[in-house]
Amino acid sequence: MEMPDLNSTYKPPPIQCNGFDPRAFRWALTMRLAVEEINNSKDLLPNHTLGYKIFDSCAYPLTGQRAALAVLNGPSEVSSPLCSGSGPLIAVIGESGSAQSIVVSRILQPFRIPMISYFSSCACLSDRREFPTFFRVIPSDDYQVKAIAQLLQHFNWTWVGVVRGDHEYGRFALQGLLRELMGTGVCVAYQEMIPLLYDRQRALKIINVMQTSSARVVVVFSAEGELTPFLRDYMEQNVTGIQWIASEAWVTSSVFTGSEYYPFLGGTIGFGIRKGQIPDLRDYLMTVDPWHYPSNALLPPCTGHETLLEQHSAYMNTSSPRISYNVYKGVYAIAHSMHNLMHCKSGQGPFKNSSCADINNIYPWQLQHYLQDVSFTISGEEVNFDEKGDSIPSYDLINWQRGHEGNIEFINVGLFDGAKEAGRELLIEDKMIMLVSVCSDSCPPGSRKAVRSGEPLCCFDCVPCDSGKISNETDSIDCMSCPEDFWSDAEGTHCIPKVVEFLSHDAMGVTLTVIAIVGACLTISVLAVFLYYRNTPIVRVNNSELSFFILLSLTLCFLCALVFIGEPTDWSCMLRHTAFSITFSLCISCILGKTLVVLAAFTATRPGNNIMKWLGPKQQRVIIFSCTLVQVIICAAWLIAAPPFPSRNHEYQQPKIILECSVGSDLAFWCVLGYIGLLACLCFVLAFLARKLPGNFNEAKFITFSMLIFCAVWLAFIPAYVSSPGKFTVAVEIFAILASSFGLLLCLFAPKCYIILVKPEKNTKHHLMGKEK
Repeated sequence: MEMPDLNSTYKPPPIQCNGFDPRAFRWALTMRLAVEEINNSKDLLPNHTLGYKIFDSCAYPLTGQRAALAVLNGPSEVSSPLCSGSGPLIAVIGESGSAQSIVVSRILQPFRIPMISYFSSCACLSDRREFPTFFRVIPSDDYQVKAIAQLLQHFNWTWVGVVRGDHEYGRFALQGLLRELMGTGVCVAYQEMIPLLYDRQRALKIINVMQTSSARVVVVFSAEGELTPFLRDYMEQNVTGIQWIASEAWVTSSVFTGSEYYPFLGGTIGFGIRKGQIPDLRDYLMTVDPWHYPSNALLPPCTGHETLLEQHSAYMNTSSPRISYNVYKGVYAIAHSMHNLMHCKSGQGPFKNSSCADINNIYPWQLQHYLQDVSFTISGEEVNFDEKGDSIPSYDLINWQRGHEGNIEFINVGLFDGAKEAGRELLIEDKMIMLVSVCSDSCPPGSRKAVRSGEPLCCFDCVPCDSGKISNETDSIDCMSCPEDFWSDAEGTHCIPKVVEFLSHDAMGVTLTVIAIVGACLTISVLAVFLYYRNTPIVRVNNSELSFFILLSLTLCFLCALVFIGEPTDWSCMLRHTAFSITFSLCISCILGKTLVVLAAFTATRPGNNIMKWLGPKQQRVIIFSCTLVQVIICAAWLIAAPPFPSRNHEYQQPKIILECSVGSDLAFWCVLGYIGLLACLCFVLAFLARKLPGNFNEAKFITFSMLIFCAVWLAFIPAYVSSPGKFTVAVEIFAILASSFGLLLCLFAPKCYIILVKPEKNTKHHLMGKEK
């Protein structure tokens, strides 16, 4: 566009429009087609003919203003001087841009001439106080910005830039978008404006901002005309990696469908005007030679061999008419309103309290009232206007994808229906969409967003949820802790029941069970041998009664280990500790009695020593009973005051629930072990004192070794018990029981069984007393 010289020294010449817009020319011919269809209709405005005149505003408000003034003055813009008289104008179809519509509507307003726009979507035009005669068949930008805000939230694009045109359309759209984004977590990184009179230096600065910003999603509210040179410079700078969000003004523009645009604009997504069907439009356009209308000087030279489709693809793009369909609806809206006005009946329509209009003298303000109430169906779509002059808000969601020949194709991937309830307006076919990678990809379930240090809050990294926490939504801000008895799965998306762990009949449990049973069977076997050879010297010399007691208690010690295997219950927890403590106390008490007898027996050989009368069988039983009774009393007090009970340990190993027996009272538990240790230490000391007594079979030595092993096992047990995790704690306790039991069995009875079974010649009193020569 060439602007006139405005030095005010002479009358400025008209503004010169440069270039030819085949798309806009298609819109004009669509209007002509609709008028001809109406004039040929027998049902709509019969016996009446619509006339029209087409003016070119060059998509500029000043040119639109000049055209509006000219049409108000008469049929010819050139020959008629301004303000020379009135013309037969009753309605206007236009304008395409909001800035032009604002100017033209204000000019027409004093004359109350209705105007129907097919492409002006600025929300400001819904103000009935400023624009009472303005109607449109395109939704208001209030709905477009709401749809874009929902689109940004759907894809979790939280750090975006905005580029707009220098006009009311861009300004009001930006204000509406910022209003819709409040409280959504979507942040605007920058706001840039393309000058109305294109300035390349200013455009390069905007492109540099887009290139250096961390925001890789850019929302553009601009018309096709001013965006075309901007995108040309953008492509020259070789900027890629931008996810474009297009407004309805250019999202279906065929100007940008060439293959050279795809590396830079592929993946663009935006809301476009709903497409419709216009019968015979393509055939109608084929009858018109577009290069006969504009000046030949403005067109590239033709060879005469070009096909119309290739030379003017935008002109012939009728596969999915959108803006053309709006033009078509606008013409029919005027025709139906005039038809209703001409067929008015008194008491009906907008003039219920007055007579109908004279069909030979119709005024524009009368048509305006009927436009407000008009309702008709065209191509299966109902057309009407609300109290603001707006149409039903509805958009197609368009995605720019690569075609078979490398060009850009507009793929319908969803829709926005403003008539639906809040939260359900947007429908997206995610699997059909092709997008560009943005600053921060969405965090998948199983992770959370973590703000990057030194970068804007809307740029983030995806951090996997900690163990025991999950996120089952995309872009979770935080991970949720699982309930106490649950743990996170490997993906961190679901809480699953924790593994319940206890010493069961697995490999370890079976092994310990077998060892315990083998120990018990071995002890019973030794008991059987002693019973069979109970009258031999080696059995008699070693106090057969105490030996039987020790073997019986050792059998119980081996068997009590079995109580520790399996799921803990109230009874098993109380039984395992009490059975273990009492059986071992009984065993050590018997060994203590035997130690005292051995020590007393050899001490009694001294003259005048009658200590044996105090250690007869009855006294031995009393010692055993008394020592065991003390442990029984401790256990009874333990069970009464704070008995052991089954518990679920969640702390030691968080992914698992460890079923264990809580001791109830730590003091009682250590008192039980301490008492057993006291008896063992007493046995060890007494046996150690008697280790050098004469005889080939010194029982005191074997008792000393057995107690040494016993004490070593249980001293090693304490740190191992404290540090072992889960079921291994119980396994350590069972191992200590079995190891100490085997130690006692082998040290005390293996030498005797060896003599009885292998060396029977040594099973004599003389040999045992060391008197053989």
